[in-house]
Amino acid sequence: MIGSAAILLAGSIVFSGVQPQLAAIGKDVYLVFGRGDSIQVSRSTDAADTFGELISLPTSGKLALGMRRGPRVAATGGAVLVAAVMGQLGGGANGDVLLFRSTDRGKTWARPVPINDVPGSAGEGMHAMAASPTGVVAIAWLDLRERGTRIYAAISRDHGATWSKDLLLYSSPSGSVCECCHPSVAVDERGRIAVMFRNQIEGNRDMFVVRSSDGRTFTAAGQLGTQSWALNACPMDGGGVALGDDGLVAVWRRGADIFSSTDTIPERRLASGREAVVAELGQHRDLAWAAPAGVELMRGSAAPIPIGVGRFPVVLALETTNVVAWEDKGSITLRTIPR
Repeated sequence: MIGSAAILLAGSIVFSGVQPQLAAIGKDVYLVFGRGDSIQVSRSTDAADTFGELISLPTSGKLALGMRRGPRVAATGGAVLVAAVMGQLGGGANGDVLLFRSTDRGKTWARPVPINDVPGSAGEGMHAMAASPTGVVAIAWLDLRERGTRIYAAISRDHGATWSKDLLLYSSPSGSVCECCHPSVAVDERGRIAVMFRNQIEGNRDMFVVRSSDGRTFTAAGQLGTQSWALNACPMDGGGVALGDDGLVAVWRRGADIFSSTDTIPERRLASGREAVVAELGQHRDLAWAAPAGVELMRGSAAPIPIGVGRFPVVLALETTNVVAWEDKGSITLRTIPR
């Protein structure tokens, strides 16, 4: 059944909204996006072939939205979680990371709880969330509790029921990380965590990553790639990260190009574009980005294929299909593409 605010168009499902995000547990696929100051959620029980009615989560205040701001979604064996930054003032003036939780596969939702310990410190709106099937969940965000922007995170080990105190993951020696590039988070089945972010050191806007094997302690931040991007501005482009069978894979933008790296390949240019994302499932590795002509999908090492017009793609790797969603002119297109 397709939600009342969606239509079926040429093999795709189109929703009214912006900034889509996807998560899956088994054949259950969850789509979340923003529409004004409301958060919309829909569930598919058949690996994204069809979606149920849209549910509006109970919100109040201004929703951070646009340029990779917006709600995030994660699914575990025990809960579905949605995180969003909302504040009474909005516009970067204030905001908290709020967590919405459902334990009945998205049918009903508890009232949101704040994750950041210092009220208003997540006002930039840039955050990320990921979870393992066993219930390890990580949320990271750009934090403004002190002068400059830092990377903070909180960890749950019980499917989002309780959370750690805020963890300072990184503080730049130049006084601030990149001020408005979203962080990215990955959590694997063993509960290992990776948080990627765009740094700012002496004018270079490069990607860095920190890792944890237990969610309590994190490694020192390490730079990704072999070159630096000298830029006296924020590109508002944070890339994507995943943890797979062979370790970490990351995709990001430098200049006009998309690059990828793994634990064994320090850098590889993929294409011209921006807003890259990556998803892994077993031996499947799927990447997507916004190319100059539209959204492109790359599966494994195959050549990228164009799949639609728009920006801000997200990709979900399933056994027999890819699920890709993106936005264009206030609408979200979702497509499932057989492997």
